[in-house]
Amino acid sequence: MDRIKEKMNQLRLEAEESASKVEELQNKVKTLEQENLQKEQEIISLTHKNNVLEAEVDKLEAQVKELKAAASEGQQHGTQNETLTRRLQLLEEEAEEADRTLREANEKLRQTDVKAGHFERKVQALEQERDQWEAKYEEMARKYAAVQKELEDFQNEINTI
Repeated sequence: MDRIKEKMNQLRLEAEESASKVEELQNKVKTLEQENLQKEQEIISLTHKNNVLEAEVDKLEAQVKELKAAASEGQQHGTQNETLTRRLQLLEEEAEEADRTLREANEKLRQTDVKAGHFERKVQALEQERDQWEAKYEEMARKYAAVQKELEDFQNEINTI
């Protein structure tokens, strides 16, 4: 009788530990899902910024072409040519800066994609672990029910004696 009580207590403790582990894993999954959502939002933001920068680069490249054409037409006017050359240089620097910013944004986007993939794998691993714990919990619940039935049968036999 003491062994059965001890075994029942042990099964209860294991069931409680399993339940707390499942709850802990569910909290981890929620946290990872929130982080994943944040990363997705950051990806969307960076993609939008990337599109804006690409449009700005196109616009700046068009301006550079226009300024180069104006500079070649305005060679006869020395001071006007100097002004246009300075303006062209500034626009090229802005284009280079925009290009550098675009490369940085693309790199950040790539890193975010890598991180998102990493977190997706983590979530999958945690989901598998959670499924294993749930299966273990169900198995323990079945064992508990079987032990409970054995205990009831044993009590019934004792009562009949």
